[in-house]
Amino acid sequence: MKKYAEIYRKIRDDITSETIKYGSKLPSKRAAADVFGASVITVEHAYELLESEGYVEAKARSGYYVCYLSQGVLAEKEFPRPFKANSEDDKSVLTPDRSERFPFLVYASAVRAVLSEYGEKLTEKTERGGATELKIAIKNYLKTSRDVTADEDRIVIGSGAEYLYGIIARLVGENATFAVESPSFGAIESIYAANGVKIEKLRLGKDGVLSEDLKKCRAKLIHLTPYRSFPTGVTASASKRAEYLFTAKKIGAYIVEDDYESEFSLSAKLTETLFKNSADDNVIYVNTFSKTIFPAMRLAYMILPKSLVGKYREIFGSFSCPVPTLEQYVTAKLINDGSFARHVNRVRRSRRNK
Repeated sequence: MKKYAEIYRKIRDDITSETIKYGSKLPSKRAAADVFGASVITVEHAYELLESEGYVEAKARSGYYVCYLSQGVLAEKEFPRPFKANSEDDKSVLTPDRSERFPFLVYASAVRAVLSEYGEKLTEKTERGGATELKIAIKNYLKTSRDVTADEDRIVIGSGAEYLYGIIARLVGENATFAVESPSFGAIESIYAANGVKIEKLRLGKDGVLSEDLKKCRAKLIHLTPYRSFPTGVTASASKRAEYLFTAKKIGAYIVEDDYESEFSLSAKLTETLFKNSADDNVIYVNTFSKTIFPAMRLAYMILPKSLVGKYREIFGSFSCPVPTLEQYVTAKLINDGSFARHVNRVRRSRRNK
């Protein structure tokens, strides 16, 4: 582990365990460098990561102060800008800029390699829930890039996130109440409603869903996009993410963590997922390759809590995976040979430079 990451984790853990209290001032960068046996630049990097995730805030000519709260955020206001969630301009945000699309020649090379390696096997259906090769590739990638641990039997492959929303609605229960961010991507609400789900709207502030609305929430499932919620672009701070988990545990709800754009984070370190930080087996993690590869790649996946795996097999055990076998094997190859990670890192560097 790099030294800055070690310092970041030590201070983060002290903050979340309240060893370092809310409002406390962190040691100066020079003092911390002496304590940790590191350079001032290394400590500065760690402090910047803590600030980017919302654990601390920097005050001019004063230093860094802890702003993390596990059960609520102070002085919130509803997000001030009006949005039209289904306008053409908003839809364009979901489509990656052409300069950020996966290199076509690399993709084409992977297709040729897969065709050559697997031949007629690609004409056969994959296992229900998706090809084992792709599930293992996703599992290994998440462990390396996000420190997320999940067995492949909990991973479900689908033809886009919208397809998975429909599965989630049936798993958690028809006639149940689902809470969604307001505003949010219009397909989320419409797909849930089409599956007989009642909708409760949670207003967004600049830091995430307002604490006032979370305290009133009694939904059976809360659908959240902690990183760059569409269409507002709001990213939840560390305090807000902790509040999400606290609220779900308190009311016995599942959380859908919609993580569609987090790989392109501008931070030097990708934000930790709710799935990783939950100790209550109540987070359904959803991600898609439509943003990170290209829009025509109708391939998404979710990781189910252990408590829903049996129910998924009971209801959907006889369903075939809707994603073509070729696309699944190609995506697995792009992940396994490092092409996918290189592309993600290139886009992140480009965005930071801009």
